[in-house]
Amino acid sequence: MILRRDYRFEASHQLPCHGGQCRRIHGHSYRFRVTIDGPVDPATGMVIDFEELDRLVAERVLPHLDHRHLNELLENPTAEWIAAWIWRTLAPHLPDLAEIEVWEMEGASVAYRGEPLPPDAPAGGAQ
Repeated sequence: MILRRDYRFEASHQLPCHGGQCRRIHGHSYRFRVTIDGPVDPATGMVIDFEELDRLVAERVLPHLDHRHLNELLENPTAEWIAAWIWRTLAPHLPDLAEIEVWEMEGASVAYRGEPLPPDAPAGGAQ
């Protein structure tokens, strides 16, 4: 069964490797989706309790991203690296994590499914 839950955060960033306007500091109203693909627990009738997922995201992800300047967390905070960072932060706590999708704006998103990353990829958050 596939379970999805969306979250939002506000943040600024600048992309030091970008050749255009995004090299300058600017902000976004980000949205991200956590997708879990796992079995339904016969005892609870759920893949995971939405409240448990909300707690994990509220404790481990949002304090590092919401109303922050993302360059303080990631050297080059592209949507791709933000998705990978969220994955690495949540994966140890969500064994059935299937995908993290991040939108910088409506109609523009990236999806990360745990593919191997280069050695210089950003590390996960607080464990």
